Amino acid sequence: MLIADEPTTALDVTIQAQILDLMRALRTGIDTSIILITHDMGVVAEMAENVAVMYAGQIVEYADVVQLFADPKHPYTQGLLKSIPVLGRVREQLDVIEGVVPNLINPPAGCRFASRCPHRFEHCSQDPPVIMFDAQRQVRCWLYAQE
Repeated sequence: MLIADEPTTALDVTIQAQILDLMRALRTGIDTSIILITHDMGVVAEMAENVAVMYAGQIVEYADVVQLFADPKHPYTQGLLKSIPVLGRVREQLDVIEGVVPNLINPPAGCRFASRCPHRFEHCSQDPPVIMFDAQRQVRCWLYAQE
């Protein structure tokens, strides 16, 4: 297993492509798995089969890469994907996720994303359950506990 933590951060596009090609060659050449830790959703879309989205030290969504980009469930994942610039689409400013990341030394009770969430309601003061949509899809959010 290869664990790659931000392997393409701060690299120019040419070197980034070479690193990703090398990782693909390793994955197929020695039949290994890769855990890719990155904030670059373009790299995620290109390299990943399954994605675990983390916020403040917790996995908030886990899905097949196609499902995640087509239909993000967790409000953080939705905000994260909306903040990505789209080639050819002109906007005066990018979408942002309002608020501040919580203190991880003393995390807040309940949902760690609650203070920044546009869908926040009373249950969010309690730890959210992990909702299983199917064997390959899960979300840690009160929004789906009622369904």
